[in-house]
Amino acid sequence: MASLNPQTVELTKQGATLYTIQLGLNLLWMPLFFGLKRPVEATADIVLLTGITGYLTYIWGQVDIVAGWALVPYLGWLGFATYLSAGVGYLNDWNLADKERNTPPSAKSGETKYVDEAPEKKSL
Repeated sequence: MASLNPQTVELTKQGATLYTIQLGLNLLWMPLFFGLKRPVEATADIVLLTGITGYLTYIWGQVDIVAGWALVPYLGWLGFATYLSAGVGYLNDWNLADKERNTPPSAKSGETKYVDEAPEKKSL
């Protein structure tokens, strides 16, 4: 163990810290977006998460090239999830609180433009 490069040990510790931070940010996104319906905060969270994960990829790539490359698909997913989070926020004027309706399918009017969960059967 005495032959370990001190720089590699330091990068490994830094990577472990970044990993813990990104895990916390990842766990925070879903309650922000779905539970509290706060798309601004959720988008800020996922942008920060993507940046930290990008830096983590760079750091772990210096320690072990395979570990760095293993995070690339996750970075791709985070990019897409960031686009979705920002898109949903933008298209809903950054306010999701008034978008949820507690209307059972049986109470829907015939004027809905959406497909009902249980469409009526038409007889010939």
